[in-house]
Amino acid sequence: MTYVVTDNCIRCKYTDCVEVCPVDCFYEGENFLVIHPDECIDCGVCEPECPAGAIKPDTEPGLDKWLTVNAEYAVKWPNITIKRDAMAEAKEMDGEEGKFEKYFSPEPGQGD
Repeated sequence: MTYVVTDNCIRCKYTDCVEVCPVDCFYEGENFLVIHPDECIDCGVCEPECPAGAIKPDTEPGLDKWLTVNAEYAVKWPNITIKRDAMAEAKEMDGEEGKFEKYFSPEPGQGD
């Protein structure tokens, strides 16, 4: 099992989760975070820290797409271990449906 970051992180990008991760397995895109599935130790401390509820265990049904997205971009984007401010539009974007198709950016973030 691993944890994955899902759709609701896009254009919110709260980083509360990265601060508590004991193995630093978060990677930063321009408007989204991902978890490296091979580095995640399944501890689950990140899940309750996400204000947007975007982190889920991959054992939940229907998350195959997110496991693939997390695995693909974790090797392309820089590691992030420090908390930063959420995106300016985070509150308005929280809960919007279909964010991946509308807003996902494959560009890397700044990382640490």
